[in-house]
Amino acid sequence: MFSINHAIPDSEICKKATQLVAEVSPTFLCNHCIRTFLFGDLLGKRDGLRCDRELLYLGAVMHDLGLTERFDNQQRFEVDGADAARTFVLEHGLSDEKAEIVWDAIALHTSLGIASRKQPEIALVHLGASADVLGLRISDISSETVEQVIEAYPRLGFKIAMTELLVSQIKRKPQTAAFTWLAEVGRCCIHGFASPNWNDMLNSSSFAE
Repeated sequence: MFSINHAIPDSEICKKATQLVAEVSPTFLCNHCIRTFLFGDLLGKRDGLRCDRELLYLGAVMHDLGLTERFDNQQRFEVDGADAARTFVLEHGLSDEKAEIVWDAIALHTSLGIASRKQPEIALVHLGASADVLGLRISDISSETVEQVIEAYPRLGFKIAMTELLVSQIKRKPQTAAFTWLAEVGRCCIHGFASPNWNDMLNSSSFAE
């Protein structure tokens, strides 16, 4: 029987990570990060994957730190968030090896076709986020359990709020959207947005052929 109260790891570092995310994130984003863990964990159990649930939780709950004002720097938000999370977990006693798994889980969480081939903790952050944002594989989780998760961590207008957050990233850091899925967000949501394409980049090369 699934229970929200028993689903989330309660180690000291997990509690501190949750506190950090709650402090720096709007509630809709914090809820999304926790749902990402819950859906990823459920999909991992369904698929028979064995993982370090503490590392999975740390990667999931902090995977969007790069979308917050405190940790938004000049890189892709996935990398800004991964850097912030790695610093956090190292400061709180995780080994370098475990910190790198958290970094990869966050940096690769939007990388379709790549993250799913990595270690379970990395793959499940990706799967959990994909389930919550796009509904991918959500049908592999019982509807009753999905409803229980959403009741505990409401979506709070997630689709519109997340789109606005991503658009603000693209407007402030258009260079980070080039050759990424954010370029598609920009073309869909920002009038007149243009991101360098293959021909632009190829023709700017110093080689004649």
